[in-house]
Parts: sequence; C-alpha cells; structure tokens
Amino acid sequence: MSRCLVTGAAGFIGSHLCEALLARGDSVLGVDSFSEFYEPARKRANLTDALAGGLEFRRLDLAADALDAALEGIDIVFHLAGQPGVRSSWSEDFGVYALCNIVATQRLLEGVLRAGGARFVLASSSSVYGNVDVQPARESDRLAPVSPYGLTKTACEQLLGVYRRVHGLSSVALRYFTVYGPRQRPEMAFASFIQAVLLGEPLDILGDGRQTRDFTYVTDAVAATIAAAELGAEPAYNVSGGTSSTLLEAIADIERLTGRRAQIRFSPSARGDAYRTAADLTAARRDLGYNPEVKLGEGLAVQVKAAMRELSQPVEAVA
Repeated sequence: MSRCLVTGAAGFIGSHLCEALLARGDSVLGVDSFSEFYEPARKRANLTDALAGGLEFRRLDLAADALDAALEGIDIVFHLAGQPGVRSSWSEDFGVYALCNIVATQRLLEGVLRAGGARFVLASSSSVYGNVDVQPARESDRLAPVSPYGLTKTACEQLLGVYRRVHGLSSVALRYFTVYGPRQRPEMAFASFIQAVLLGEPLDILGDGRQTRDFTYVTDAVAATIAAAELGAEPAYNVSGGTSSTLLEAIADIERLTGRRAQIRFSPSARGDAYRTAADLTAARRDLGYNPEVKLGEGLAVQVKAAMRELSQPVEAVA
C-alpha cells in the first residue's frame, strides 16, 4: 500500500484515478483548488464515490498555498492539476496558464524535495508535439507545440527534467492523447457533442470534421498512469487508445448510440488545434505493460449513458 497525493483530484481524470487507487488499497489524499474554468459544483460531484471510498480531501491552491503539510509521508505524487484548454490559452488569460501549470508545478517539485523526494508522475499532453510530420508521434520526437497551452505543458516536462538531472528526482511524464469518458469536462468535444445531440441543439465542429484524434478512454489512461508510477523508466510515455478516428466518425457513433441525428454546423479551424494526432505506444507497451482495452464505440456508449443519467438527474455538489 502506498500513500498517494493526487492533485486535480476533483477533475475528470483525477477523480477516476482516486477511485482506482482506493480500490486497490492505497491511501489517497486528493487536493483541488476548484478553479472557475468550469462549474465547481460539477467538480465537487466528481468526488462523491471517492469520498465514500475513503478519500482524504483538502482544498489547496498549488500556486499560492503552503504545500509541506500535504506532502508529508507521501510516497507517490500524481500531478494532474493544471489549467486546461488549447483555444482559451490564446487569450489575455495566458498568465493563468503560466501560473497554474508552470509555477504550480515548480512549487510542487520544490515541496517534494523538501519532503524527501516522492516518486513524481506528471500529467502532460499530446499538445507538446504540435503538428508531427511523421505519424505516429514517438517520445523521441522534437517537441514543437502550436498553442500556448502546449507550450506550458512542454515547460512542465522540462522542469521535471531539470529536477531529475540536478536532484535525482524519480519522475515520469505521461502524454495523454484526447482522454474521454464519464465526467469529461463540458467544453471538450465528446461531452459537448453528446449534450447537443441529446438536447436537439446544433453541434459545432471547428474545421472539416475529418481531423483525426487518437482517443483514449479514461480507465485506460488511469491504468497507464498507475503503471507508470510503478514501472516507468523513461522520462515520458505516450498514452492513447491505440487507434485514430475522425471527428465525423465519432459523431456517427454518437448518433447510433442515441438514436438521434446531429445538427452539425461547421466553423473555421481554431488556432493551435493539431489536425492529426496518433501515438506510438511501443515504449508504454514494453515498459508499462500497457494495452488499451476500450475501443471508441464501447467507451462512447458508457459516456452517452452517463450523459443521459445526468440530464435526468442534475448534478448535486457534495459538501
């Protein structure tokens, strides 16, 4: 049994990770600042099952609050907290991205050193690659982000490298490729697509809909994250679902699962959105024993059912 700290515990992937760690018998402290990026009530509701399963929780701002008490006795830090969103990172709010991603990560790394050097697992993103000429992307490829958000995630990986080289910190970064599933943030593609189809509202696609993504179901992402904490030997690993699909193909799946037609509206592509993403999983398969299990249609079926339940039973925040 390990004593784990999960930052961003009330978020999409973080809440699923807390539940998985608790289910296998780990002691888990979750922290979250409940930022206003999307409804804090939704994030509090994400914690319901984890709290019932024994999660210890503290509200904590990694960029401002004292961190030493939260890190005391911690064996593994799973750092999932951060400011998300490619498109909004182009705004005048970039300072928030720099603070919540780069500064918060550096403060947490310093706190880990003071506490004795726990194993450090960083949630990174496929956004660090940008538009890769040769697909699929390999961990050894040059990082060339095409959005300010991707730049901040690249900076976090570089910070991790500094602490690994200078202080010998045991660490690993995970480059998640478009994670989806129940509790997905409401502005993300599948969550917004499903909502629009269920409500009979227009569904907005930025671009021609033929852009491809290597979609990753959340339980696969969580399994890779836990395996990386225990087995990861490389500085970074790709984490994906193993196959790519277009947005239009995914929407066809949503139409089939809901029995409803999507009212699609096309708009110009957004700055910073890579047209294709695909991950080479050679390293993750070799070192982590990672083998994604959930195919896109299967995962979307679960997410659609969860969205239907949510529409019939509005979210109630936990205290």
